[in-house]
Amino acid sequence: MSIEELAKKIDFDYVHIRYNVVVEGPAIKPEDDPDVKKILPTEEPFRSIALAVLKADLKGVEEKVKEALKKIDPVKVIENGLGKGMDAVSALYAKALYFLPDVMLSADAMMAGVKLCEEKLGKATKKKGTVVSFVAEGDPHDIGKNLVVMFLRANGYEVIDLGRDVPNKEVIEAIKKHKPIMVTGTALMTTTMTAFPAIAEMMKKEGISVPVFGCGGGAVKRDFVESYDFSVYGVKAHHAPKLADAALAGKTWKELRYEYPKVVGEFVAEYADRMG
Repeated sequence: MSIEELAKKIDFDYVHIRYNVVVEGPAIKPEDDPDVKKILPTEEPFRSIALAVLKADLKGVEEKVKEALKKIDPVKVIENGLGKGMDAVSALYAKALYFLPDVMLSADAMMAGVKLCEEKLGKATKKKGTVVSFVAEGDPHDIGKNLVVMFLRANGYEVIDLGRDVPNKEVIEAIKKHKPIMVTGTALMTTTMTAFPAIAEMMKKEGISVPVFGCGGGAVKRDFVESYDFSVYGVKAHHAPKLADAALAGKTWKELRYEYPKVVGEFVAEYADRMG
């Protein structure tokens, strides 16, 4: 069969349909996802603001927030509009329907709206609590830490970002100074993750503690994190705000170890033995 004859038999309209669309059906709008529907507000203007955040529409967020602020309290705009939009983004990220660029763009749109609300208030909005975040000493990889920081800030936490390759002593000094409700540490390499138990031991010797010392990263596993005190193995970056909320509500690190799936509200394979 010649190429010309073969070409006549090919349905090129079908060729250009992605295979997953054929198997799974056409894509739905983000706001039509069942989990997102449960999160998005129904009342206006909160719904429009939340949808603008969900779709990373920075200009739309600014326009809708400015209009809303003419008659609505800034705190309500943040809690019922901007915050709900970011909650919906987190839900789609957890399902692998949104990816890192989507989350970052939506977070930028949300923070633009928060800035307008703070200007209206004349001061920064009250934060839920303080979290110290760092990358282990000797480790230059900070993508995971940056994600954790972004999710925490988007959910109303004050984050003291110590950066990457942070000496253990600086972490201890930050804990003393800021008295956080949670500390998060990340490490990508097996040679640097040993900083975490060292910091936990230094905390014991100094007589200080934090409710939760969340540890994660490419090299880190649950059995390692649970070999020393104060620590909880953080599986995903978007779990950080849920862990912080639980710590703020009085949950101890021991409780969070055993209630992790319940606290983050989703199936977590790494904690399958504690899903009862």
